Amino acid sequence: MSKILIIEDEGAIADLEKDYLELSGFEVDISNEGDEGLKKALADEYDLVVLDLMLPGMDGFEVCKNIREKKDIPILMVSARKDDIDKIRGLGLGADDYMTKPFSPSELVARVKAHLARYERLVGASQKPENDIVEIRGIRIDKTARRVYVDGEERIFTTKEFDLLTFLAEHPNHVYTKEELFREIWDMDSIGDIATVTVHIKKIREKIEENTAKPEYIETIWGVGYRFKI
Repeated sequence: MSKILIIEDEGAIADLEKDYLELSGFEVDISNEGDEGLKKALADEYDLVVLDLMLPGMDGFEVCKNIREKKDIPILMVSARKDDIDKIRGLGLGADDYMTKPFSPSELVARVKAHLARYERLVGASQKPENDIVEIRGIRIDKTARRVYVDGEERIFTTKEFDLLTFLAEHPNHVYTKEELFREIWDMDSIGDIATVTVHIKKIREKIEENTAKPEYIETIWGVGYRFKI
């Protein structure tokens, strides 16, 4: 049974989320403060964290940053704030997804299931006896160990950054729209979440490109999407 941690200061919302997740077969814990939630997330073996942005003690941005530094589990950030800057900042700190309140509990459950299913497949794939390597022009992607090297130097990637880079590198010269990439990497249709793809492409470029203004690997096809050049 997958174990979920909800870090949410509004008790009624946290209880509703817990009820729906438990009805779907998950074990759920709740924390109402940022500091306490961070301690729980790091101390226990959770499979996913549902993280509110506005929290007493420590805000969701700081909690997300600290969890991501120690663990690679999916983080689903939620907030009543609709500003794109908050979404961009949250994703940039390592959140895997961002939901704007109000949302239906059934949508939350669907997204939790999608993230867990993908994470479990990735963990299972890492058990292969021989490492699966993708290597293109100085970039070496070890799919089994989930490590990336650029000209022999290792670069650290979040789960979704790694997934997106690997997918594009495995399909070179193919142009993908942002919607297609969102469906492929996040296992969901994009519902106003195009910024998710854009932010992750920007973070990847910062780690693999010598000059992000003139990318040599991930090329923007204006009005269409992105492709990995070989």
